Amino acid sequence: MMYGKQRRARRELANGVRGAEEGCSMAPFRVRVQCSANAPKRSTLGAMTTYRGSCHCGRIRFEVEAEIDHVRVCDCSICHRRGALNFRVPKEALRLLTPWESLSLYQWGTMTAKDYFCAACGILPFRRPSDPTPREMKDGVESFDGWAVNVRCLECVDANALPVKRIYGSQI
Repeated sequence: MMYGKQRRARRELANGVRGAEEGCSMAPFRVRVQCSANAPKRSTLGAMTTYRGSCHCGRIRFEVEAEIDHVRVCDCSICHRRGALNFRVPKEALRLLTPWESLSLYQWGTMTAKDYFCAACGILPFRRPSDPTPREMKDGVESFDGWAVNVRCLECVDANALPVKRIYGSQI
């Protein structure tokens, strides 16, 4: 059953109107609308684009500089359940606009990955990937010191239009 706000947003989407949800990062159909005021900005320092992102309720807000040309889908037990579409960026490319104290942290297994999520709505907008396992290191996988950003949490990004790179974390 759709409620008033959802019904109005869907009707406005069908009519090409942004209406009351304009400027709201919580708009449920954000990836399908034409973005103007909230459009990602090209950095003057290079070819990077600055995207704004948030969790569902908006308590966690951030910006990330990236050129998103694909997303990563992992089949490990947690990523499979979460359904995130991740894109990796260097650690300096993510700017948190919310105090760190507003984030909750989940760790498991080797305790090297850090999954940050909103305690209010439960959405995981970004994470620090785990260190390579000994087997991965033997196979030449290098350590990554950066962030995996959940592209589904970014404004004005059509995640369905991006190529998917499959990661077989279940086999590690």
